[in-house]
Amino acid sequence: MTFTAAASAHRPADLPTHLQHFINGTFVDSAGGKTFDVLDPVSNANYATAAAGQAEDVDRAVAAAREAFLHGPWPKLKARERARVLNRIADAVEAQETRLAELETFDTGLPITQARGQALRAAENFRFFADLIVAQFDDAMKVPGSQINYVNRKPIGVAGLITPWNTPFMLESWKLAPALATGNTVVLKPAEFTPLSASLWARIFQDAGLPDGVFNLVNGLGEEAGDALVKHPDVPLISFTGETTTGQTIFRNAAANLKGLSMELGGKSPCVVFADADLDAAIDSALFGVFSLNGERCTAGSRILVDRAIYDEFCAKYAARAKTIVVGDPHDPKTEVGALVHPEHYAKVASYVEIGKSEGRLLAGGGRPEHLPEGNYIAPTVFADVAPDARIFQEEIFGPVVAITPFESDEEALALANGVKYGLAAYLWTTDLARAHTFADGVEAGMVWLNSHNVRDLRTPFGGVKASGLGHEGGYRSIDFYTHQQAVHITLGMVHTPAFGRIDKGEQR
Repeated sequence: MTFTAAASAHRPADLPTHLQHFINGTFVDSAGGKTFDVLDPVSNANYATAAAGQAEDVDRAVAAAREAFLHGPWPKLKARERARVLNRIADAVEAQETRLAELETFDTGLPITQARGQALRAAENFRFFADLIVAQFDDAMKVPGSQINYVNRKPIGVAGLITPWNTPFMLESWKLAPALATGNTVVLKPAEFTPLSASLWARIFQDAGLPDGVFNLVNGLGEEAGDALVKHPDVPLISFTGETTTGQTIFRNAAANLKGLSMELGGKSPCVVFADADLDAAIDSALFGVFSLNGERCTAGSRILVDRAIYDEFCAKYAARAKTIVVGDPHDPKTEVGALVHPEHYAKVASYVEIGKSEGRLLAGGGRPEHLPEGNYIAPTVFADVAPDARIFQEEIFGPVVAITPFESDEEALALANGVKYGLAAYLWTTDLARAHTFADGVEAGMVWLNSHNVRDLRTPFGGVKASGLGHEGGYRSIDFYTHQQAVHITLGMVHTPAFGRIDKGEQR
């Protein structure tokens, strides 16, 4: 194992010590004055407090967003005018790339080299939807001599956006960009573990010319601020990314008001490696797919299924590489795995590592790196010979832990891949084109990558099946979610309607 020394003393310049809500163009505290502590994952020390939103704070934010939607200019602007604002937002995000990366690394424990890319991806999300709404068109259908029918897209209203703590700034942009592009107003509830970078959106949006009330931010706990947002009768849309159990609760609570839901939930994605694969490329991808972002990624290929013919070779090479992954200070450019986001999450991942020691053969890692006695560090951990009914095979760990399982045939590989409750992503390594497409068709996953790690195309749908989610966003699917599609029918000639109740002249009843 390679280590860098922990640098718990690192602290970004001008770090705020208190984070407020942002409602109707103004930074405000909670009406009742409640706060919660925010921790630095390297030292686990409190570095700031944040306003803890309650139902009354959500009410204020929703009221501001609803007023801006009903009476403000944003929903009525032409697509090109909204696109100009979105492009200014993207410019501002790119201009702050270094600062954003530093704050994100400090707040989440992500390695600085991986955090830098998140700011650029966030900017690209705004540019993408700025282009898409200008290019957006819908069908017009003509019935010759009779009727013209067309689709009129309209923003829906106040969108409630609830975002996770892994790569928070970038994932917030995934929801903010399409919601705003389509003319909605929003209330954002960021994850309580990582509220720091979310506070930057307020100034970015103001400087870009977004009208007051269009963007509102309420910090707080999921069971308080998040719950109030989901249940609010004036919020017709909820877009949520997070755990499956939380998604189930949101599903139940949204039912009373028949809200539109888009939920990207948990995953336990398979990475399937056949004997004819490019083994070195597959190992590179399988390592990156589970250990990048500290393993805290919903699409992580955390179950590696390997053809028995190459199983021993794969396990040996994979474990050897895992042992050389650089674990340490997230701000060090050499670091590849940093600190997990929070001590609660660290305890969860560490408990799965202990469970794994009785469910598989430990090949690498297995706990805290000995040279990092403080902070939320877990060494990249590899278990082999994991049975398909093992907990570390079935349950989402969301950390740098991987389970490797052999298979004997294509049919067994597919059964193993589908043998969990999740269905978010799948990765397949083979040079057999027919096998690749057949497997992709049979695997229960919302997204499949063939001979590739997770490379995102913003035009394609993003989402899962089974316990991994409800609905899809990305490209035109996001436009669909954030707009009403109203069918308008225009008559061109005489309408031949049955004349119910008409009495002709001279006719008696």
